[in-house]
Amino acid sequence: MNKIRKGDQVVVITGRDKGKKGTVTEILECKLLVDGVNVYKKNVKPNPSTGATGGVVDKTMPIQVSNVALVDANGKPSRVGIKVADGKKVRYLKTTGAVIAA
Repeated sequence: MNKIRKGDQVVVITGRDKGKKGTVTEILECKLLVDGVNVYKKNVKPNPSTGATGGVVDKTMPIQVSNVALVDANGKPSRVGIKVADGKKVRYLKTTGAVIAA
């Protein structure tokens, strides 16, 4: 069971984007794409066959799963635990004990 899933609100806990919050948009092997976090400038060539114009484009790059934490109700970072409730595994926040909806 993955502790961080697509659509979760996370906060960056280390690195150059420390403190930034965003939503997980995609999950790769052990990296995540988070909106507004780890954004780099990329130079793009024009492609007349597709109608794409060239220039400098902002691109979101992946960030390690270990560098983010889920946001609790107070807006603070929280670790995630897994427990069995009603015969099913559920995720819960370690700071508040609140169960995360699936």
